[in-house]
Formats: sequence, structure tokens, C-alpha cells
Amino acid sequence: MPAETMTPKERWLAACRMQPVDRLPFWPKLDAAYPRAHAAPFCEMELDEIHDWIGSDQHTGIGGVTKEIRSATSVKRTDDGHVRYTRYIAPAGSLVMEEHFDEASQSWHPVRFPVTTPDDIGIMIRMYEDIRVERDEERLRRAREQAERTGAKALTKDWVTTSGLMRWIEWIAGVENGHYFLADHEDEVVALFEAIHRVNLDKIDITYAESPADVLYLGENTSTTLASPDQYGRYCFPHIAEYARRAREADRLLVLHMCGCLKALLPDLAAAGAAAFEAFTSPTLGDTTLFDGRSACPDVCLIGGTNAMLWTKSAETIIAQIEADLDVLPHHRGIVVTSAGVMPPLCKPETIQSVCEWVKAYPARCN
Repeated sequence: MPAETMTPKERWLAACRMQPVDRLPFWPKLDAAYPRAHAAPFCEMELDEIHDWIGSDQHTGIGGVTKEIRSATSVKRTDDGHVRYTRYIAPAGSLVMEEHFDEASQSWHPVRFPVTTPDDIGIMIRMYEDIRVERDEERLRRAREQAERTGAKALTKDWVTTSGLMRWIEWIAGVENGHYFLADHEDEVVALFEAIHRVNLDKIDITYAESPADVLYLGENTSTTLASPDQYGRYCFPHIAEYARRAREADRLLVLHMCGCLKALLPDLAAAGAAAFEAFTSPTLGDTTLFDGRSACPDVCLIGGTNAMLWTKSAETIIAQIEADLDVLPHHRGIVVTSAGVMPPLCKPETIQSVCEWVKAYPARCN
């Protein structure tokens, strides 16, 4: 195994900047569901402790630094731990989103979206038009404390926002109604996208200037299973490109979180200007290999390279696939090996540790 000359943070930052690294970074994406699926001692450990046991190059989130101020509208949330209601209240009417908590995944899932009729689109536009974004001094203080505590042991990230198209499909109207309304009421939906974009720009400008995070994320979840390449090019790409341009001007590293099928979008993604793509998912869950990504996007860091189904197999099978995918690359600058999406709980910690040790010993070509 090569001698390590970088901290995890240094290694991550070098990869994000397409610079040489002492070895490939490795990060399994563990969430709150993971410890619960395993026997002691892992079920009794915090995620940081499991990462330390595995040997991960950690990548951790810190809080945001902005707040939304409203004058004519309001958002009210009730949550009993099982069902959560979010009420959007405007002078012209109110909308309701309902989410249910899933114990197995330890996450919330929408079961009723706020926009269900064409008239609801106008109410949601008004909700976004009423937002004024400001720096939140208390959140900024906490974020700085988090970054200070983390130090060099991990790369820190701040989830900044989501573009209008993806927010519309995932959280506002849902996939089915979202596409029907976009086809039948395009002007109104695009007006909503622009209202979201204005709020996003305000959040981005403050966050780029103030956040102590090492990298800044757009939570896109992009996939051609959710939007077509044509829709992405028309409604999403111009906004993403603007967020990326402002990131470069502010000397910030912008990461697009995209955990779906991306192969048909690679020409647009190559031109978007982001520093990295995270959750870059290989077949058969995704449709894009590291070779596909490096060929189409030679200057973008690729964070991922595997898929959930692969991680349900033996360590030997996982290693063989990763090795094959790495060996065909022209070089290994800008590569971070991760589970792409969330690590499936079916994968044992011992398996992850074995893969981690192999990745650390892999003779990366970074010249």
C-alpha cells in the first residue's frame, strides 16, 4: 500500500480539482438506516465511528447559511414522527404536501404533492415571489463551528439548493402531474421555474460568499428517467450553467448531485461548468460508467463509479468490477470511488472495509 501523504480533506480537494493524489479517495455513503441493519458493535456505533473502522475518506455535511423571509405568504409544518404536513399559505389559497416516514430507510417520502391542479401553479409562483433571502447569522455561526470541528479529517459540503425543473418534478408536482402540466401549461410552469431560479441565485450568491464548506452541492437527482434530454437542455441546463459560472467567479467548487441515468445528458453536463458530479452511478442501476464520464467530461471530477446492486455481491466481485472500470481510464485524476448512491444495508461493514483496503492499494495513475 502506498504511503499516505495527504489528509482526507486534501485528498478530496485534489480530486475535485483534477489534481494528482497520493491514492484514490474512497467514501461509502452510509446513512441513518445502515447501523440499524447490522449486529453489534455496528448497530451501537455512530456513522463517524463506522467510517473510522472502515478507513473511509469522510465527506460530511454542514449546515447552510441563509434564511427565507416572507411578508405575504407563510409555510407551516406539522410532524408527528410518522406523517408530516407542509402547508403553503398565500392570499389566493393554500396548498398541502404530505410525507410519510419510512422506518427501513429512515427517510421521508412524499405521498401527496402541493400542486395538483393548474390553478395551484399560480399559488406556488406567488409563494416563491414572496421569498427574500438573507444571511442567517446563527446558522452561519453553527456552520463555522462544524467546519472547525471537522478540520482535516473530512471534506465538508453544504447542500445549497435545487434547480426549478428538478424541484418541480421531485417535490412540487410529482413526476406524472409535473410532466402533464409542463406540456399543457408550459408558460405557467416556466414562470414558476424562473421564480425558483431568482430565489436560487440569491441563495447561491450569499452561500458562495459566506459558507465555510469546502464544496457546495446542488441536490439535483438528475436522471433521464425523470426528465428527457430535451427538457433538461431547455429548462434546466441554462440555470445550472449560471450557478456554475458564479461558482467559478467566486472560486468555489460546485458539485452536482445526480444519482440516476445520465449517459444521454453527458454533452450538456460537460458544458455546464461544474467541478464534480456526485453519485455517478454505473449500470445496471445507472447507465454511465467512469469511462463514459471521463470520455465526455474530461475536466470534471467523477464521484461514484459503482451501483447499489454491485454492493450486494462479494468483496471479490465488487473489487473485480471496480478494477476493470479503473484500468480502462486514461488516468485517475478526478476520480473518487464511492457507493454512488446510498450504500445498501445488505452490504456488510467487513465487505466495505475489504474494498476500501483494495482501493487504497490500487496503483492510481495521476501524472
